Amino acid sequence: MESTLLRKPINKTDKIIDPNKVLNVTSEIGRLKTVLLHRPGQEIENLTPDLLGRLLFDDIPYLKIAQEEHDCFADILRKNGVKVLYLEELAVETISDEEVKQKFIRQFIDEASVSGESLQKTLIEYFGSLPNKTLINKMMSGVRKEEIDKKHCKSLCGQIDDNYPFICDPMPNLYFTRDPFAVVGNGISLNHMRTQTRNRETIFAKYIFANHPYFKDAEIPFWFDRDEKTSIEGGDILVLNNTTLAIGISQRTDAASIDKICKRLFLNNTNFKTVLAFNIPVSRAFMHLDTVFTMVDRDKFTIHSGIEGPLTVYEITKQGDQNHLEINIEKQNAKLEDILQKHLGCEITLIRCGNGDKIAGAREQWNDGANTLAIAPREVVVYSRNYVTNKILSEKYGIKLHIIPSSELSRGRGGPRCMSMPLYREDL
Repeated sequence: MESTLLRKPINKTDKIIDPNKVLNVTSEIGRLKTVLLHRPGQEIENLTPDLLGRLLFDDIPYLKIAQEEHDCFADILRKNGVKVLYLEELAVETISDEEVKQKFIRQFIDEASVSGESLQKTLIEYFGSLPNKTLINKMMSGVRKEEIDKKHCKSLCGQIDDNYPFICDPMPNLYFTRDPFAVVGNGISLNHMRTQTRNRETIFAKYIFANHPYFKDAEIPFWFDRDEKTSIEGGDILVLNNTTLAIGISQRTDAASIDKICKRLFLNNTNFKTVLAFNIPVSRAFMHLDTVFTMVDRDKFTIHSGIEGPLTVYEITKQGDQNHLEINIEKQNAKLEDILQKHLGCEITLIRCGNGDKIAGAREQWNDGANTLAIAPREVVVYSRNYVTNKILSEKYGIKLHIIPSSELSRGRGGPRCMSMPLYREDL
């Protein structure tokens, strides 16, 4: 039998923090109390047209306005009682211990695919010379070749110039904090992301949960680990209620990863009894499940009309106990509302992005009109530019909206849910 996956072995003499007090997500709509964000930084300024494909962007946001929009997002959350934590600040606090800092630097350089022992050594010295806050910001923003003194680099690969401007690539996707990990119940899926470009983002979460004072003494189970060989990303994981998960089999998430999460959730005797694996189209428009499907109330969902169905959904359930665990998988072909009604036990309303209009729906879906962040039942954060969808949510369905400006943030192809990682929600 597989044992509980923990971030580290727990010594009996260690002070144990109840994970329920630091992590708790048993629904998509329970009142949000603590959230992790990343304020866009200089990594956005290091985007160029030639690098967009490599760095998984479609456009280049204007950083000044993107930061103003993101600050508005954070302020709305704070005004509604949400504690806002920033990834960059937690990372700085995590490396206050010199031994942790050195391990972190070496792993970061290794996963940035820096070639040549001499160049690696030069980069270690460069990073080690920086104050911690500057170090984290530089890792996130990327290291240009011109920033390193090549005369001290005794290797051919460090001396040769080519047209590529970076030694370490920038990480512009960091403001989408939803994807590198996901809180499920009081545990974590620390994800292995599809591309090397984004998988480096999970290094920060790895060190934060292992070493930050807020988390390091908590006995936090891991439902997935970044060292796995198959991929999964947080935008594909939705906690429908305290017994049911929805996970997308998508462009970014493998079916094998869902198998692993199910086994660990069921073996560890969590409250989760059912995982619904949605087989969604492999395309940019359907990149993650939450780009086409988010929950705004107990019985209401915003959707892209392309996901209505009939859909192929695999219902995965636990049979037996921890000593004789069996996992049952039942393939279903049904409409989305019928699947949700069966598992949530209520009549379901699907709210189409752009009111289902062929033009407005496609346009607002491109701008993440179906990607909302619930801060409580019937209360969500949305982008201002999706005015057709917003009007329907508010006027027809009585959903309270917190509207944020979005001209620049939306250029990264992610909405309010993508930009947030809830750490603690009140139970419904």
